Amino acid sequence: MTRIILLNKPYDVLCQFRDRQGRPTLADYVPETGVYAAGRLDRDSEGLVVLTDDGALQARISDPKHKVSKTYWVQVEGVPDEEALKALTEGVLLRDGLTRPARVRIMDAPAGLWPRNPPIRSRRHIPTTWLELTLSEGRNRQVRRMTAAVGHPTLRLIRYRVGSWTLDGLGPGERLYLEL
Repeated sequence: MTRIILLNKPYDVLCQFRDRQGRPTLADYVPETGVYAAGRLDRDSEGLVVLTDDGALQARISDPKHKVSKTYWVQVEGVPDEEALKALTEGVLLRDGLTRPARVRIMDAPAGLWPRNPPIRSRRHIPTTWLELTLSEGRNRQVRRMTAAVGHPTLRLIRYRVGSWTLDGLGPGERLYLEL
């Protein structure tokens, strides 16, 4: 039986089980042993991390060749215009090449969103916008690099969905156990 744990990784938690510097890690939220994260989420990002004891499933989720889609809620600085949204949709040229096309839409702030500690920076005269961005690849810091490349730096990044699994019903640090 395959074990799967869905974790809502809080901000400032490393997506690994040990840290020599004593920073918070997945071990602070997942006491089980023998499970590994299927993909990573940066320390300054929040949201869904899928952990499993099945190496093949872990590889299928993590490896971009399988094109498992992931949806992110992204709070960006400013208000993206049609040109910026089109660039995100068609692919953005980054230092490591052109990204695959993404699905993107402007959305309202997510309902029931927990406060982030520390809060994001706020500027009186610069508005922010929430985007829902769905990718089928997973380059290092890809979402942040894409939004910056179109002139709208990411302020807050929450992974909402991996494949068919979502954050629904999970508060920061909470986990859900599944078996396949």
